[in-house]
Amino acid sequence: MPSSQYATPKWWKEAVVYQIYPASFKSSKPPAQADGWGDVRGIREKVPYLKSLGVDVVWTSPIYKSPQVDMGYDISDYKSIDSRYGTMADVDLLIETLKEHDMKLMMDLVVTHTSDQHGWFLESARSKNSSKRDWYIWKPPRGYDSVGNPLPPNNWAQILNDSHSAWTWSEATQEFYLTLHTPEQVDLNWENPDVVAAVHDVMHFWLSRGVSGFRMDVINLISKNSSFPDAPVIDPGCEFQPGERFYTNGPRFHEFMHGMYENVLSKYDTITVGETAYVSDISEIIKTVGSTAKELNMIFIFDHMEIADVKTKGDSKWSFRDWKLTELKQIFSKWQRNMIEWDGWNALFLECHDQARSVSRYVDDSDKFRTRGSKLLALLQSTLGGTLYLYQGQEIGMRNFPADWNPDVDYKDVESLNFWQQTKKLYSNDPVQIEKARELLQKKARDHARTPMQWNNESNSGFAASNITPWMRMNDDFRIVNVKAQMECESRDLSVWQYWQLVLRERKTYKDAFVYGDYQDLDFEKEQIYAYLRTGAQTKQKWLVVLNWTGEDVAWKIPGSVEVDWMAPSSIQRHIPVGDGATIRLQAWEGVMIRCKSG
Repeated sequence: MPSSQYATPKWWKEAVVYQIYPASFKSSKPPAQADGWGDVRGIREKVPYLKSLGVDVVWTSPIYKSPQVDMGYDISDYKSIDSRYGTMADVDLLIETLKEHDMKLMMDLVVTHTSDQHGWFLESARSKNSSKRDWYIWKPPRGYDSVGNPLPPNNWAQILNDSHSAWTWSEATQEFYLTLHTPEQVDLNWENPDVVAAVHDVMHFWLSRGVSGFRMDVINLISKNSSFPDAPVIDPGCEFQPGERFYTNGPRFHEFMHGMYENVLSKYDTITVGETAYVSDISEIIKTVGSTAKELNMIFIFDHMEIADVKTKGDSKWSFRDWKLTELKQIFSKWQRNMIEWDGWNALFLECHDQARSVSRYVDDSDKFRTRGSKLLALLQSTLGGTLYLYQGQEIGMRNFPADWNPDVDYKDVESLNFWQQTKKLYSNDPVQIEKARELLQKKARDHARTPMQWNNESNSGFAASNITPWMRMNDDFRIVNVKAQMECESRDLSVWQYWQLVLRERKTYKDAFVYGDYQDLDFEKEQIYAYLRTGAQTKQKWLVVLNWTGEDVAWKIPGSVEVDWMAPSSIQRHIPVGDGATIRLQAWEGVMIRCKSG
């Protein structure tokens, strides 16, 4: 191991973080008050469940007051709880209950933008002379078209609807304001010191209340190129173009993050993780997550989430290509080695509220192989170095909902609906393109992660009272795929939930290897097998992990440099199929973890 802080123990490095999408986790409301939404009391009810799984930190997506245009990522009051989710007293009780179980609460911090209903923006939009006018980014039109319509200041496209301008017009004050995500989500002007101070105040408010840290939403978009130039034309057929190069990790980003650390985060013992899209350069990333950076503990890196995207001009998330296992191995191996060698830290995630389900994305989610594929991914994630993030439902192998769901009725996400409506508008007479759009939604829509949690096989799957319709449709398979069935499973092979519980326990038992240890890829060029060694930072104990990434049985020969200790198998593996000599025979989508001899 290099001489660095990488293997220095920290509680947040060893933590298992469980993300909750509050609208879809658990409703506590009785039938008379049922509204089909999850709530804070429902989360509190399930704290013992999370503890039994092996969770240390609960991260909730936003529960602040919000018009819910983008499911709470459009905040109208940072210091109030949305009535759909409960009250501030409910949050205080949740923090207290978590503390009783030796667990912590992590909040979603959304400070790149606010709702257009936030008091700050209402005051800013009142007049050009408003005391908060420059809390947001206002610009005059660059001109007017032939019929007098104002033209936006530049050609940037919206992130969640690339056919629309990132600028929204204010008729009252005759200027545009920047809205990178949706017209209702207004970008804050971080160049204004008053905005920075207000954000710091919000952070202090929650940390002093007992929250233990933040996941920071699109945090690397807080600093923009102040000249707001036009983006290069990537797709000549579109009026607006992707402008991320001008607002990602902008000129003052690290200054702002360091200020956040010095003025707020350094005053508390926190866990922090940034959502930092569009960045994959380790030399830039390490400025944020390096052990001496004094910015964030870690960030989410999205390379593996974008593996199926077509990376050519004009293509976006709404594209798809087949990929090879070696490509996925290269991504994971790159970031395992990078963080070790550059003295940074990984955030390990395969699912979140913005991505389709991992068992549908990376393996085989068929009835035949869903369980085995889910356990393969659990073994992968639990044996890589970094802080582990588990998304609700991942622990039971929840999968994408069926292709026959109606986009006009069953999909709820603003991004999905924008894409679907735009496709219908552009290709109203082209059934091939319409069907292609449906297929892309079924593979990639954020909606798949947002279906209600599947607790049991009863009406509404135990998510909410049976007399109402949940805010979003239950996945059709909830009577088979649910927590109760998997926790009570008596099969020798273990359910997905039981397997997750076991691998999380093993990860903590052997954290010297799996959290802090060295990583070495084996047999990289083999397309069927993903194999690697983890070696303890202090103990030098070695573990071999071998994953069969195919739907067929595969035999794999252990390299001569690896000496397996067959007398000390992991409790994860009830049976290790060994062939002649040192050949391991793996069934379809099967993974094994075997202790090796040190030295």
